Amino acid sequence: MSNPIDNNCDVIIAGGGPAGSTAALMLARAGVRVVVLEKTQFPRFHIGESILPRNATLLRELGLWDQLQKLPHVPKYGAEFAWGDDNNGMCFTFDNGLIPGAIVFNIERAHFDHMLMNEARAAGALVRENAAVKQILRLEEGAVEVALGDGQTVRGRILLDASGHGTIVGRHLGTRRNFDDLELQKVAYFEHFENVERLPGTATGHPSIIMSREGWFWIIGLNENKTSVGFVTRPQIVKQLDVSPERLLAWAIARCPVVRHRMRNATGPAKNRILSDFSYTCAPHAGPGYFLVGDAGCFLDPIFSTGVTLAMMGAVEAAKHTTAILRNHAAPASARKQYCKFVTGSTSVFWGLIKSYYNHSFRELFMNGQGPLQVHNAVISILAGQVFPRPPFALRWRLWFFHACVQVQKIIPIVPRREPFSLVQTSAELPPSLAAPFEPALEAPAA
Repeated sequence: MSNPIDNNCDVIIAGGGPAGSTAALMLARAGVRVVVLEKTQFPRFHIGESILPRNATLLRELGLWDQLQKLPHVPKYGAEFAWGDDNNGMCFTFDNGLIPGAIVFNIERAHFDHMLMNEARAAGALVRENAAVKQILRLEEGAVEVALGDGQTVRGRILLDASGHGTIVGRHLGTRRNFDDLELQKVAYFEHFENVERLPGTATGHPSIIMSREGWFWIIGLNENKTSVGFVTRPQIVKQLDVSPERLLAWAIARCPVVRHRMRNATGPAKNRILSDFSYTCAPHAGPGYFLVGDAGCFLDPIFSTGVTLAMMGAVEAAKHTTAILRNHAAPASARKQYCKFVTGSTSVFWGLIKSYYNHSFRELFMNGQGPLQVHNAVISILAGQVFPRPPFALRWRLWFFHACVQVQKIIPIVPRREPFSLVQTSAELPPSLAAPFEPALEAPAA
């Protein structure tokens, strides 16, 4: 039998991931009556396992750092970027940023998200799992109502949409828009594996980004043995290949010398998982009766692992404005305007970096690892998440200068040029042992 739902709550939160649970935690601590409606049962699988240093600071501010330390995780001091045919990549550490970043972590989202949900529940939020929001019945200033899959309805004064890719409010209002830029239309193929080779020492927690013309791989250590491996590419490229979608990851690994070498002893599933619809927006991010939090408002290409940090920082901001509205400390229109400004200010800098990343000149400069005026140190600070509510001027002007250098690099080489590595163009030249389909040793069935 399903648990009864308080139909007289102040706030309805659709989605119990990092955005929804963080908002619920903040609201419950403020004495707000909040109901979280989560469509699945936690713990559950989710990608997005690499966390930015700014999130470590936030977890300490929320009093959750000690709880995090009890979960299986891998300390993360920096990151690695490498070409697909060169194992000598470029590594950086967050403490070398213009604004030094804290040590952070990689973690299985099943553990992390469950911890956040439990903390929200312990703070007093009513959390209802296996309760998918099927329809928005009412969405007005001070009055919202949603219908669940089991026929129940829930009413409140404000709706926080933290439904992720479900974008419940965006679809209801017709505001969800995928970006026309082909470079922002992506599909990811991924799985978890055991016994993947990682970098030595403290760099074992560095997420590895392995680049090719067709896309990029991630390699993220999650615990002592388990590693998340994925390949992100454009749908247009996949359509040209005679490869089953559930075998696309194995196809790409077989044609990338660096990833293939690191996975030579890997064990795991023969088929991969798939996630598409990368990069969209549902602006405006707040309106009469609602706030959009995390991926429910916009989703950025995952190259820089921004998802969880943007979700949780946005959740704190949305909870603050929601509480102010409920207590009549702020006019709803003014609160929404400030929230939208926060979201735009913190995400726009990442949008700029993401678009530049898919420019080969950006990669040539970034992989050089050094530059004048501490420009690379500023980029490292941005990648660490030092963007809230807006990057300081010392970062902004250096980032602008870096983007200008990218444009110059297209015409005049500031650093040595480097031909992009191509999975397709080089596969025919690989030895038969490397060009053959990658076949990980299959996991033993559970006892």
